[in-house]
Amino acid sequence: MNDTRWLTRERGLFAGALVIGAVAVGLGAPITFVLFGLMLAGVALFHDHPLPVALTGLAVIVAYKLAVTGFATGPGLAGLALHLGHEWVVLANLLGLLLGFAMLAHHFEDSNVPTQLPKILPSGWQGGLLLLAFVFVLSAFLDNIAAALIGGAMARAVFHRRVHIGYLAAIVAASNAGGSGSVVGDTTTTMMWIDGVGPLEVLHAYAAALPALFVCGLVAAFQQQRHAPIVRDAVPAKPVDWARIGIVLFTLVAAITANVVANLYFPEVPERVPVVGLAAFLAIVIASPVRRPAWSLLPGAFKNAVFLLALVLSASLMPVEQLPPPSWQTAFSLGFVSAVFDNIPLTALALAQGHYDWGMLAYAVGYGGSMLWFGSSAGVALAHSYPEAKSVARWLRHGWHVALAYVVGFFVLLAVLGWQPVDHEAPAGATSVAVR
Repeated sequence: MNDTRWLTRERGLFAGALVIGAVAVGLGAPITFVLFGLMLAGVALFHDHPLPVALTGLAVIVAYKLAVTGFATGPGLAGLALHLGHEWVVLANLLGLLLGFAMLAHHFEDSNVPTQLPKILPSGWQGGLLLLAFVFVLSAFLDNIAAALIGGAMARAVFHRRVHIGYLAAIVAASNAGGSGSVVGDTTTTMMWIDGVGPLEVLHAYAAALPALFVCGLVAAFQQQRHAPIVRDAVPAKPVDWARIGIVLFTLVAAITANVVANLYFPEVPERVPVVGLAAFLAIVIASPVRRPAWSLLPGAFKNAVFLLALVLSASLMPVEQLPPPSWQTAFSLGFVSAVFDNIPLTALALAQGHYDWGMLAYAVGYGGSMLWFGSSAGVALAHSYPEAKSVARWLRHGWHVALAYVVGFFVLLAVLGWQPVDHEAPAGATSVAVR
C-alpha cells in the first residue's frame, strides 16, 4: 500500500473513531475519557508521527480541564500547577530511566554477547525456541525494547534475513513476557516500582509469562523452521567486552540500591527527588571513563521519552473513580485493550486507581500488547526494522499464537496463585488476600 492510500485509510479510520467518540459522549461517557481514547487511537493510527499526536492530545485534555472540569487538585492554572507539582517526580524518574536504558542497551549490544549466541544455537526448531528464550531472559535485565531489537537483529542474521511474521510476533511477545516480572524489564513495571510497588510484588508475573513463552515460542519456532531454518555460523563471534557487561550490572545495581536505601532510611526523599532515574543516569556517567556511552543516541531517546511521558501525564488527568473496580476480570480485559491502546497509559490509570494484583496486571498489560504490532513500544520498535510487520491482518494471521499464549498464561497464573490485590501506597508489611 503506497503512502497516499495509507494516509487516506488512517484519516478514514480516525474519522470513524471521532464518530464513535461522539456517540459515547451522547450515551453519557465522560468527555475526558473520550478525549483520551481519541488520543490513543490517533497514536495507533498515525504511528509514524506519535509525538505530535500525543502532545496535541495532551494539550486538548489540559485545555478541556482548564475550561470545564478543573483538576483533582483544584480549578484553573493553580490546580494544574499543583497537579504537575505532584507528578513531576514520577515523570523525571521515568525520563532518567528511559534515557539510561537507551545507553545500557547500546552497551550490551557492543559487548558482543549477542554474537556468541549463534554458536550455541542448535539446528532445527529448538534453535528458534532457544533464541526466543534468550530474548525473554535478556528483557528481565534490560528494557524490553532493547531486548526485542537485539532479538530481531540476531534473527535477521541466523535466519539469513528471512524471518517469518509469526516469529517476529513471538520476539515481541518474548521481550514483553520477560520484562513483565522485573521492575527494570519494562517501562510499565518500572512505573509501578517508581510509584511504590515492590519488586517482589510483580515477580509472580513469571508464573504466567513462562507458560506463555512456551506456547507462543513453540508454535513460532516451527513456523520459522518451515519458512527458513537457522544458518549456522551466520554471525562471526567476537570477543566479549566484559567491561561493558560490568557497566550494565553496575547501573542496574545502582538504581535498585538507591531506591531501596532511599525508601528505607529517607522515605521523604523519593517524594521530592527522582532518586531512581537520577541514580541510573549518574551511574552511566560515572562509568563513562571505562567505556564511552553512545551519547549520540540521546536526542532520539529523549524524543521517545517525551512521547511516553505525554501519555503518562494524560493518563494521570483521568477521573479514575469512574473506571471499573480492580478485579482479575478487569486485568484480563486490559490485556486485550493493551493490544490496541499503548500499555503505558493503561498502567498509569491502574496505578492511580490502586489495589491491583500488580504481577497479574504487569503480565496482562505487558504481554497483552504483543497481540498487535503497535500494542507495545517493543512491537513498534521492531516493526521499524521489519516494515513488512506493519500489517494488522498479517500479524493476526501469522501471530495468532500470541493471543492463545496470553490466555493460557493468564489462567495458569490465576489457577496457581489466584488474585492477590495489594494497595501499593499501603505501609510496609501490609498483607494481601488471595481470591481464587
